Amino acid sequence: MSETIQFKQENGVVTLTLNRPKAFNSFNRAMAFALIERLEACAKDDAVRAIVLTGEGRAFCAGQDLKEATDDNGISFEMILNEHYNPIIKAIRRIKKPVLAAVNGVAAGAGANIAFACDLTIAKKSASFTQAFSKIGLVPDSGGTFFLPRLVGLQRATAMMMLSNKITAEEAVGMGLIYQVAEDDSFEEQVEKLASRLAKMPTKALGMTKELINAGMENDLDSQLKMEGDYQIEASESEDYEEGVNAFLEKRKPVFKGK
Repeated sequence: MSETIQFKQENGVVTLTLNRPKAFNSFNRAMAFALIERLEACAKDDAVRAIVLTGEGRAFCAGQDLKEATDDNGISFEMILNEHYNPIIKAIRRIKKPVLAAVNGVAAGAGANIAFACDLTIAKKSASFTQAFSKIGLVPDSGGTFFLPRLVGLQRATAMMMLSNKITAEEAVGMGLIYQVAEDDSFEEQVEKLASRLAKMPTKALGMTKELINAGMENDLDSQLKMEGDYQIEASESEDYEEGVNAFLEKRKPVFKGK
């Protein structure tokens, strides 16, 4: 598999690192396909309980490698969207495990929107976010127009997408755009701590919660209540529920297996 995606697995946590630092981890075809392949593999592996997505070097991800997109012999935007970004976003949202974006630097364009599609996003204090699309005459993609209004409201989302201003990590957490900011010198420690916590939780229940959140973006109340009921019944029959109740009654910490 391509080295454009670095892979590490430890204690139920898989870390996927975008690895084109000289290009600020911008996506080319090889890196997009490698990330999709890794995400699909994680979805099928029961030993994987949580996934961290981060970047190598100074950037998280600068979006699309425009050199590849503008090359006369390169690929079309239709291919870039349908074969790269759309499958990545769908994979992140559909995987029944928590996906944590660890934003270690600038996140621009599709790179920012991939971070916003993740279940939780933690960023270095020095990191920043920008939509960037309008600066080169493009429109947001990678789910930006879907996720941003839901995260920060219509006015702020519109300003972000039309003006393409840089948003600092501290501004982002204040807006509800991301979950947490960490000091640069403790960033990796905080990421590891959060990922480890997620990996020790009842993975099946977290995956079902994620499915409910996805559905809740579009469902009416009656449909959502029905879905919650169905999922709660299923969750109550899981091994992790039995362990959780026993641990509570025995006054000990539960040891969940994700089943």
